[in-house]
Amino acid sequence: MTTDTEPEVLYQVDAGVAVVTLNAPARRNALTPAMADALVAAFDAADADPAVGAVVILGAGRSFCAGAELGSTEKMFEDPLDPDVYDGTSRVYDAFYRVGLLKAPVIAAVQGAAVGAGMNLLLAADVRIVADDARLLSGFLRIGTHPGGGHMMLLAEHASLDTACAMAIFGEEIDGRRALQLGLAWASVPEAELKDKAMALARYAARDPELARTAVRSMRLTAGAKSREWSLALQAERAAQTWAMKRVGRRRKAST
Repeated sequence: MTTDTEPEVLYQVDAGVAVVTLNAPARRNALTPAMADALVAAFDAADADPAVGAVVILGAGRSFCAGAELGSTEKMFEDPLDPDVYDGTSRVYDAFYRVGLLKAPVIAAVQGAAVGAGMNLLLAADVRIVADDARLLSGFLRIGTHPGGGHMMLLAEHASLDTACAMAIFGEEIDGRRALQLGLAWASVPEAELKDKAMALARYAARDPELARTAVRSMRLTAGAKSREWSLALQAERAAQTWAMKRVGRRRKAST
């Protein structure tokens, strides 16, 4: 369990691998704005250390990341353009967008649930290792809101348009084995083997940090649309998400 004095993001470097752990298991590692800020700080530290040749992102406890926790849901839906709400959402977006800008290659090791913003966090990584029984779901439409953070573009880039539609629009949930079949993961392993598998991959790249950083930069620039389209997708979804959140607020008000 996280204590009052234990940070919600843990950072350590192990043989050239920066291990970043989401450490709020009591709320299933749901991202608050403050936790998102701590993640960005950890990623900044990894970038500033030339000895870091790979980054592994983990979730403590039973879940990888159960989405975003932005405070009062009543306030969030009543006025998503409220400066505090808008700023909080932006800070959460910044955390997983920052993953895609890391200088070193990134592996997400995913156990338990990855929902909404948690899905965006794992999709932002270069490689995903998932537990066989992990639960991956978009979850946005389930609460009456629109996907955000470039969610649909990220899904379609890593898998297919069918997969993006099935998960983001039709609410399909998949486990780790299905994620592997769909191209959303490199490997699906028993949860007990998850960290070891991710660390073994990371240590291979971390043997030569300078080369690993150069290679992943080339990969992102030449092989994927993410670097070119993610910021545009994020803004396009933001407008639709704001509309959907205000609609939820109006409906709640009308029902009271």
